[in-house]
Amino acid sequence: MTGDGDAEGVETGDEGSDAPAHHLDTPAGGRVRYLSPTETVTTIEGEASDAPDVVIVDEAAALPVRLLERFLDESLSVAFCTTVHGYEGAGRGFAIRFRERLLGSPFTVRDVRLDEPIRYARDDPIEAWAARALLLDARPAVDEAVSGASLDAATYRTLSTDELLADETLLGEAFGLLVAAHYRTEPNDLARLLDAPNLSVRALLAEGRVVAVALLAREGGLPAETRSRMYEGERVRGNMVPDVLTSQLRDEAAAEPQGLRTVRIASHHAVRDRGFGSRLLDEVHAEFAGSVDYFSVGYGATPELLRFWRRAGYRTVHLSTGRNETSGEHSGIMLRPVEGEIGTVRGDPAKRPGDSLLDRHALAFRDRERDGLSDAHRDVDPDIVCGALRACSAPVSIDLTEIEWRSVVGASFGPGMYDSAPGAFRDLALAALIEGGAATGLSAREERLLVRKVLQGQPWESVADELDYVSTSACMRALGNAYDPLVERYGTDFALAERERFISD
Repeated sequence: MTGDGDAEGVETGDEGSDAPAHHLDTPAGGRVRYLSPTETVTTIEGEASDAPDVVIVDEAAALPVRLLERFLDESLSVAFCTTVHGYEGAGRGFAIRFRERLLGSPFTVRDVRLDEPIRYARDDPIEAWAARALLLDARPAVDEAVSGASLDAATYRTLSTDELLADETLLGEAFGLLVAAHYRTEPNDLARLLDAPNLSVRALLAEGRVVAVALLAREGGLPAETRSRMYEGERVRGNMVPDVLTSQLRDEAAAEPQGLRTVRIASHHAVRDRGFGSRLLDEVHAEFAGSVDYFSVGYGATPELLRFWRRAGYRTVHLSTGRNETSGEHSGIMLRPVEGEIGTVRGDPAKRPGDSLLDRHALAFRDRERDGLSDAHRDVDPDIVCGALRACSAPVSIDLTEIEWRSVVGASFGPGMYDSAPGAFRDLALAALIEGGAATGLSAREERLLVRKVLQGQPWESVADELDYVSTSACMRALGNAYDPLVERYGTDFALAERERFISD
């Protein structure tokens, strides 16, 4: 059993036993366990002897789709239980994308619906008051009202607190979009939207209806004394990105530049993939370019979101070492400095503070990942690793010795072995994944192979099995072949001459 709340009515395992922390033993010898969502997924995907027979996912709509998909296992019966009204059930990810995934899968799906309230009488006036006061029933505009919206005709607007409070329909549509697009929303989020001094709302409206909305937070610009306290461990509320860069990544100057963070951004599902989110970001960038040094975003990293933010000009500077308990993903932070120059220093164009901030943290992220992928990030999804490195864009200097080039060329074109110079293979893999795209000539499967084997150091057997190679020998040959185009692209004159020895033969 898994869920997003506290376990009730369960017993605590005896100290020193191998039993889970929360469980209930039955007289017949069965056991009901309560685990967090990520713990449950780890149990399902592992090879533990105590794998469950049945899994019940409580408040499933409060979990992201990628996490829900990991509960699907042919050997399990799974029940996804969730509300369809209120914050827990408002996520469109469950109602639309995940349900469509289920219906299109080979699994037998059965729907069971409960309409009669359990905790209160139907039409209870107190419940109706609470729902309206807290916007528990906040919904985006109906599909028919926005499905024909024109991207070019949409109007970019500031939605002030006074305007939102005066227009309940406007507030409901804007907040409803934020609720529908996010996997976890609480009543406090409504209070912060209306009251927090550093938050503001921007939106695209089509014929008066909200089609895209962004919640923005001003961060940074902190005085030296505050930055010093933050560096020494003090938390400064309302400064998520500067706090991570300062306290976790040890950059005391990180909170000096002023930033604008996109806390949440959402487009109406009826106009999704039609450019409204990108247009809204472009408008935000244009409006605030003169008042901040950089733009930022922090979110549960997925391949799709990494691509979206990279295309919007953002660059990766951090990937959390652990999974977020709510999203089930590793949290990523990305920066986009404000473009332009601010004068010259000793005759050279001076960099804006945002450029300097990005430069040093993109380089630091690149260097951390070279070693961290075989340590704290050893189990991160290879597509997320590829996306995060591709969005980093910090160049890698290839400076291999002749001995190392002999090993790489030998493994690619001759009888050499990867194990003879793992560091050299790692440097080339990192460079190729950061450059990415058509430049390297690598397929998506080959990029995953570089991540799993070379950078994360996974055993040959598990890599071959995960990437569907017929044998470990085939997987080894594939790794050698993946380095062929990398020798061509990054090889020195010595390396290319070494390659000719095997090509001519």
